[in-house]
Amino acid sequence: MTRFLAKKRRTAKLCSAPKGWRRLGRLIAHLIIGFIVLSIIAVLLLRFINPFGTMLMLERKITHWDTTQQRIWQDYDHIADNIKIAVIASEDQNFATHFGFDFNAINRAIDDNQKRNKIRGASTLTQQVAKNIFLWPARSWVRKGLEAWFTLWIELLWSKERILEIYLNSAEWGDGIFGIEAASRHYFNVSANQLTPKQASLLAAMLPNPLHWTPSTPFVQRKAAWIRVQMANLGGKHYLQQFAN
Repeated sequence: MTRFLAKKRRTAKLCSAPKGWRRLGRLIAHLIIGFIVLSIIAVLLLRFINPFGTMLMLERKITHWDTTQQRIWQDYDHIADNIKIAVIASEDQNFATHFGFDFNAINRAIDDNQKRNKIRGASTLTQQVAKNIFLWPARSWVRKGLEAWFTLWIELLWSKERILEIYLNSAEWGDGIFGIEAASRHYFNVSANQLTPKQASLLAAMLPNPLHWTPSTPFVQRKAAWIRVQMANLGGKHYLQQFAN
């Protein structure tokens, strides 16, 4: 009898093990489906609702809690075309035609990184929006995968103008300075709709390293001159008409 009971208990354990794995599998599946649904809803909502802040702003606040953050939202039509074309010329010249990823830029970055042993990014404006709004700043394959996921949905659900609007209102331009309106006032004492081509190119030139560079930094001055040439090559303000509503 004792042997029979022991065997029955072992059989019960063997039968319960697959059930436990199935429950775990269902839980993981529900979590994945929940993430997919919630992330798509979040992207869709931000097509119409301006974000209160960004994950980058939150990370900066956690690490520098005593720093006052400046950010003033400006709608797309109240931002100078000069800064729109300047950041495109500097950061993402195929912005109007790509679908979130610039594979030619990625291939060039890979070649440069191999030849020069130096990390060079190839993120589009859309990818930068996905990272700043939804994700954490640290580099990892997990984050890059999530960045690609959000990038696809942003391109599907937002207009190019909306992507550029949120990018310009979320980019970091110095310690505690976020968004083009705060940057314009801080560095040039003008509103974002008054930026000249030179001022816009200087702000765009700061973007790779805004915590250490200012418009007076010699490298920024040289890069700004290059950006102004690129702005003209792209067609200036006429470039923006490619994705105007």
